[in-house]
Amino acid sequence: MSVFVDTSALLAVLNKGDLWAVRAGREWRRLLTDGERLVTTSYVALETVAVLQSRVGLAAVRTLGAALLPVIEIAYVDADLHRAALSNLLIANRRDLSLVDCCSFEYMRRNGLRTAFAYDPHFAEQGIELCGNEPPP
Repeated sequence: MSVFVDTSALLAVLNKGDLWAVRAGREWRRLLTDGERLVTTSYVALETVAVLQSRVGLAAVRTLGAALLPVIEIAYVDADLHRAALSNLLIANRRDLSLVDCCSFEYMRRNGLRTAFAYDPHFAEQGIELCGNEPPP
């Protein structure tokens, strides 16, 4: 099975202070142990680096680059995917929805992906199955 990996999950894995940190760490290890194919987009990778650098620090960015991203297949966003995501964002007309989210949803649709490792409720709104997302204590 292929699992799309979102920024929210990567942040939870790398930030011990995150509400989802314990569950995210457990789910990350399960995904690796089970040999799941992990995929994401270049936009998610970029967003994750930016948020980690700002909120957690460069040590977390180093860990992302050295330990997490190497085991995730990164699909680089091309002009067509970017345009479709931007169009979807404008059609949705919601300030709380990001271009990165819309790009993720469009990529998943185009590639038949139905499951995401994510803690962002927008994925569930799109009918995407979430893994490792039991309610926190």
